[in-house]
Amino acid sequence: MNTSDWIGRKVAGWLPAGKTDKSVPPTAESFRPSKPAVTSPAAPQGRSTRERLDATLRHKEEALSPRVLRRTLTELQSIVDPGVSEVEGGRRAKGVAQWYSKATPQQRQDCWLLMSEQFAPDPTKVKAAREQYESAIGTPDEGVAEIRMRKALVSPRTRLLQRFAVYPEGMRFLVDLRAELLPVLKGNKRVMALEAELENLFTTWFDVAFLELRRISWDSPASLVEKLIKYEAVHDIKSWGDVKNRLDSDRRCYGFFHPRLPDEPLIFVEVAFMDEIASSISPLLDEAAEAVDVSKAKTAIFYSISNTQTGLKGVSFGDSLIKRVVETLRADFPKLKTFATLSPIPGFRQWLARHAPRMFEATPDKMRAQLSRAVGFEPAAAEHVMSALDNLTSLPERSVLRQWVLGSAAHYLGKELTEERPTDPVARFHLGNGARVELIHWGADLSAKGIRQSYGLMVNYLYDLRKLDRHREMMSQGKIPVSDAVESLYL
Repeated sequence: MNTSDWIGRKVAGWLPAGKTDKSVPPTAESFRPSKPAVTSPAAPQGRSTRERLDATLRHKEEALSPRVLRRTLTELQSIVDPGVSEVEGGRRAKGVAQWYSKATPQQRQDCWLLMSEQFAPDPTKVKAAREQYESAIGTPDEGVAEIRMRKALVSPRTRLLQRFAVYPEGMRFLVDLRAELLPVLKGNKRVMALEAELENLFTTWFDVAFLELRRISWDSPASLVEKLIKYEAVHDIKSWGDVKNRLDSDRRCYGFFHPRLPDEPLIFVEVAFMDEIASSISPLLDEAAEAVDVSKAKTAIFYSISNTQTGLKGVSFGDSLIKRVVETLRADFPKLKTFATLSPIPGFRQWLARHAPRMFEATPDKMRAQLSRAVGFEPAAAEHVMSALDNLTSLPERSVLRQWVLGSAAHYLGKELTEERPTDPVARFHLGNGARVELIHWGADLSAKGIRQSYGLMVNYLYDLRKLDRHREMMSQGKIPVSDAVESLYL
């Protein structure tokens, strides 16, 4: 019996009766959490793991008894034993992962607490290293002191997580573990150190230098196409005909892949070729629409960008994806001159519901008088205007209500900042990449989701390759780059 099997059987025995079948050998799938985003109750804020490890009896709200908690800690410590090789450490981590995959949410939280509280840096060494560094500043020994301090700050927790990443399914395990952690952080600050450590490691492990850009087409493996259907976050894929249309010869879909998750796109973007900037999502999703001659197309429209891994939240590679895709498209299709998005405005309707009085106050007197006549109240107030928006999609082009909503949307996208960044999350992403707010379109997405998010409005963000750096500089100064067309809509 090898060490991995021995550990797997040993930790499996910690579970309550009926939780595991020891007669069935573990498979790679068994090392993955059964539900990557388990909604766990807030962990008890009672005794620390140090107190529990020294205790004899467990409290009612604690999942693992002190005895099992001590045994769990021993197994975790064995993973980072300096006397064992990386391969052996990975085998031991695999055994613990097997237990974890069958544990209850409460038992998993106890495991998080152990990782977070029992594998922290040595405070004595950190203090001594910091004092040495402060004393050495400005002297020839400053560099050596800095190295000592860096080493002192490296926690055993880092080593522990690195060894989980050694075995083949380990990266999948860690990404799913963080996906479980994120929802409980607000209610359980004691596991924040573990979550921060995972994010820090993922930032390095999933650096774009280690990612592969791959085209996903209708000829890709069916399992990969099914993942696109599963992870599509902007415009739901409704059928196999729908996904075939998005992957057809006149379309492109690209994704970033990591070598340790080879069959799982981390993020993907869907591209349509057109003669001009798209103003509505319907033609792009129309399965009956005629195919475009890609050799003659002048415009590439990015109409859907989806992150697939909740556990990689905060790890940014979307901007690099767009840059790499633009480079690839320019090389393959030299006639392409315009690169733009057709994007949702997911926060607009909710924002306007909260800020309608402020926007109404900012409305010029002439338009307010027109609004009053349109809604049948003299004088009208913000709540009267908002009530009239229930039938927004049927408004004629020259309706003052329509112009007021477009003006409010232009303000939201072009002026509204939260903590010095664009308030809308999609705007924040594209503007941070150097794009500008180009055009706002009425009735561009009349799906239930589009109406719910933004009254059916969509926006183009233009990627002018000559001005990306200038736009980023504007953003650093708190100025959102917008086109003249969008500026003309301001109230």
